[in-house]
Amino acid sequence: SIWVSTDHDEIEKVAKQFGARVHRRSPEVSQDSSTSLEAITEFLNHHPEVDIVGNIQATSPCLHPSDLVKVADLLQKEGFDSVFSVVRRHQFRWSEVKKGENKMTEPQNLNPAKRYRRQDWPGELYENGSFYFARRHLIEKGYLQGGKMAYYEMRAEHSVDIDIDIDWPIAEQRVLSFGYFGKEPLKEVKLLVCSIEGCLTNGRIYVTEDHKEMVSYDYRDIVGIDLLKKRGIQVSVLGCVAKISATNKLQVLKDWQEDMGLSWKEVAYLG
Repeated sequence: SIWVSTDHDEIEKVAKQFGARVHRRSPEVSQDSSTSLEAITEFLNHHPEVDIVGNIQATSPCLHPSDLVKVADLLQKEGFDSVFSVVRRHQFRWSEVKKGENKMTEPQNLNPAKRYRRQDWPGELYENGSFYFARRHLIEKGYLQGGKMAYYEMRAEHSVDIDIDIDWPIAEQRVLSFGYFGKEPLKEVKLLVCSIEGCLTNGRIYVTEDHKEMVSYDYRDIVGIDLLKKRGIQVSVLGCVAKISATNKLQVLKDWQEDMGLSWKEVAYLG
């Protein structure tokens, strides 16, 4: 079963709308200083029938369902007591030198005399805090990690943590790129913008005897554009002049979007 632990009325309302069950946290485990372990322990005290708890952080919205299926197999089929999420990073670490200390920084995971390239180094595994699964007997001892323990490596594109303001739009765009748009009806596309080169043409330029340049179009594209127009969708084309850069095209696209008063969810681009 899927539960949302909260002390907030609006969060409870939304959780129930999406089909989750709600555990109302007590004031004792709803403080700024409260830990996830305290909230999970309280939940278990109210639900003696639960043997395994998967703590999924709401600040990691890009967790994929297929990951959870694989984690369940580690627990149920391979007998692990706890499984937690990690992500692979390729970052060189150096020791911190605090203000006033009379010492130099030291490399932690590299030899400066033999720096390796990213593609030659497997990197390191870091907890990303996306989820922690553990059996009851571990949690009751005060652990979310222990016993027969395993990590689950998440793909980098799914490892997004909302910690500060700038993380929110990044996470939102990542979720949209995965094709999830929430329960609200998806806005219909009202503007289709096609970049001619490599999209509506075969990339060739034909020169006539009088030195005029021409390009050819696929008739099926023309038919498709006509069908879109009949549905009320405006179709605009960006030219294939070589001096038009991608930056300029983006600005033109932004201008069209703003002039029509559209959100980006109502704009489609091919190019």
